[in-house]
Amino acid sequence: MNAPEAKTNGAGSEVAAAASKPKRVQKPPYMPPTHDWRVNFLDESREIASEYKGGLGRYSVLEPELVPQGDQSMAFDFSGSAPPAPALAHQPLPPIQGILPESYPEDPPSMKFESQNVMFEPPREHHQHSRSGTESTYSGSIVPQAPPTSYSNPDQVMTPEEERREYLNSQEEVLFMQVFVEEVGLWMDSMDPHKHFSRLLPFHALQKPMLLNAFLACGARHLTLVNPAYHEDKALYYYDTATRYLLKSLQNPNRDTVICATTAVILNVYEIMSERALQRMNHIAGARALIKECGWNARATGIGGACFWLNVGMEILSCLHFNWQVAWDPDDWGLDMDFSRESQNGREEIWTHRMLYIVAKVASFRASIPRFQEADPRNEQIRLQNRYAEWQRLKDWADAWNDNIPRTMHPMAYLYPYQTTSKSAFPEVWLIKRTTIVARLFYHTAMCLLAQIHPLMNVEVEEMSDMQQRHSQQICGIAAHVKDRGVASVALRSLAIAAECLTSRREQEEVLQIFEKIKNETGWRVGFLNKELKEKWGWEEEHVQPTPPQQMSGGLLQNQTQINPYSYSSTQPPPISAPMPPAPPTRPRFPVGVLNPLLAAADFTMPQHPYQNVYVAPNPVHHHSQLYY
Repeated sequence: MNAPEAKTNGAGSEVAAAASKPKRVQKPPYMPPTHDWRVNFLDESREIASEYKGGLGRYSVLEPELVPQGDQSMAFDFSGSAPPAPALAHQPLPPIQGILPESYPEDPPSMKFESQNVMFEPPREHHQHSRSGTESTYSGSIVPQAPPTSYSNPDQVMTPEEERREYLNSQEEVLFMQVFVEEVGLWMDSMDPHKHFSRLLPFHALQKPMLLNAFLACGARHLTLVNPAYHEDKALYYYDTATRYLLKSLQNPNRDTVICATTAVILNVYEIMSERALQRMNHIAGARALIKECGWNARATGIGGACFWLNVGMEILSCLHFNWQVAWDPDDWGLDMDFSRESQNGREEIWTHRMLYIVAKVASFRASIPRFQEADPRNEQIRLQNRYAEWQRLKDWADAWNDNIPRTMHPMAYLYPYQTTSKSAFPEVWLIKRTTIVARLFYHTAMCLLAQIHPLMNVEVEEMSDMQQRHSQQICGIAAHVKDRGVASVALRSLAIAAECLTSRREQEEVLQIFEKIKNETGWRVGFLNKELKEKWGWEEEHVQPTPPQQMSGGLLQNQTQINPYSYSSTQPPPISAPMPPAPPTRPRFPVGVLNPLLAAADFTMPQHPYQNVYVAPNPVHHHSQLYY
């Protein structure tokens, strides 16, 4: 081996002269014998070429190498392609270890979306893609014949994260993105005046495959909910691809935390839309932890504010459903609750956020109702007085909110049932703006719950009974006549709470019809609500035949819910010759009155934080992309 040559930097003579001077060392230099050397050559040319279009095709196909079972470094291979769609299943993410790169660049290229510098050019191929064809009728019964995509190619590698696309050029991607924008994004943006998820972020996703795959996953998932002709394999593929991008980015301390948090929130929405939401909660806690890592709260603007309020809103709906306390204390949101400000028209979203604060407080108050009385009567009396004072404060807050909101947040029209031709048992309440509908539903829900949880009076007392009945009628009146599908997620939970108070058979039957209508239009699983409400109303158990197998294509069961995949059954015994199937497990019982268990540890400062064995703390001096439109 030749000695290394001295390097010069323009002053070669000076360097050479300095190198010729004798050096003093502590110990003489040591050169190991050559027979102990072991040199390994690592060929990365294929990996580098795969990042370029058509680059990998210039290489011959390699024989697959066997990986020892004990090698955990390949437990989750991000560098390869996602598994074929049929192999995907609803399972927790496997452990991820040993895949941290040795180093990252100090400052990756800017990821800011600059639409003014991109000139759109239509593709040179002149294909006919008419919106009047099958691709636009995604609620029909015909599956569009899209060209083959990457999920059907096992040799396809993940798209480079920084690849820029000027437009979508795949029929399938266009269909799924249209469904997301026109259906899923409606309710995601219900409290956002700038409509980030449905109007702005899709354009940013053209240069961020992580975001794009998350959007496509939600669009594909919605199609499987409303149309059994669509199978969930494609939705699972896009979901897993976006998850791989996200988990790979979380190992990079110089990552773009804004993109990561936004992607996690969208994947959280996908999980909420899934049949087994509580069995596949990879990103529910992760989204909350990433939101906190970005420092987003009620004062955040742009995409930060949109992600915060969407995430908080979904948590409140789950807490209302399971009777949980809200994990993120509303007092820590940083929300301005001074009702003397922001009373002009056009600022309805601020008042919607304030009502969300009140509903969160009411939900936590209900979940914290003592299960046992104090042994000392005096201590029990003190506790009751304290809870009554808190109840009265919440009631005064809700009343003050209703008295101070802008005129545009009150009904434009109100018709009693006898004044309408709809044959509805409920009054017609006409509200114009989507965020106003959401706010009013939350307001009447809070008032209905307050009537049920008065510390000193039960709901049979005339004052509380009238209060509950009045506000439950308002909820049913809004839900029965609303035409905006963007409020369905809130309407379902509010309507379920209000329906428990109904005593008229006619009203009860109409509520079930409303649930069926929402299910057909949005795909939200409401079968379990029918059973729960009938039990509360005291209806006799009805005999229901099982859904024939040919009617369960695409993973759609007649009465399947987001929580329990075993919600349909038969009351008829099977044939004598057929073996008796095992009894399905009962619907899981979740603890009530506790802090939201899904988000109780959703913080990277906690030992059991989300994304274990993957998450690396971000570089605090790193610059993030600007998504604050």
